[in-house]
Amino acid sequence: MKPLTEQDIRTSFINCSKGEAKRLAVPRDLGERPWDDLDFLGWRDPGAPDRSYLVTEREGRLVGVTMRFQPAQRGSLQRSMCSLCLTTHPRGGVSLMTARKAGAAGREGNSVGVYMCTDLACSLYVRGKKVPETGSRLEESLTLAEQIDRTTDGLAAFLDKVYA
Repeated sequence: MKPLTEQDIRTSFINCSKGEAKRLAVPRDLGERPWDDLDFLGWRDPGAPDRSYLVTEREGRLVGVTMRFQPAQRGSLQRSMCSLCLTTHPRGGVSLMTARKAGAAGREGNSVGVYMCTDLACSLYVRGKKVPETGSRLEESLTLAEQIDRTTDGLAAFLDKVYA
């Protein structure tokens, strides 16, 4: 992914108003991100524990999506798997990220969801640049390029639902 500026990010959102995009929290460490290893930029809102954001390139343009998720329940010992990168995490490491649909459907309250790594670091898990605390990655027969393609295809399918 190419490096993004704050302006790039703010103008990319498809499922919120321009005013909402102007007010959302953009990461302060954009210059330090490992852009060559990212398929998308994802981050959680430090001021709103149930909000996260995702920006990616799609058909030659940037697309940003605002999402919400339910914080982890205490006492749960279950493990969950991210549907994009197939990394397993203990309690709270995977969340159902819901995004309001774009356009009229979103204004009517329609939304779609995908189970993703709560820290939105799928690209780094696939490439082995980040290791889950006590979770794991399945040993796969797919090449790294094929795993990256699967991750980006899953993200594209989710974005198709946001647009639909």
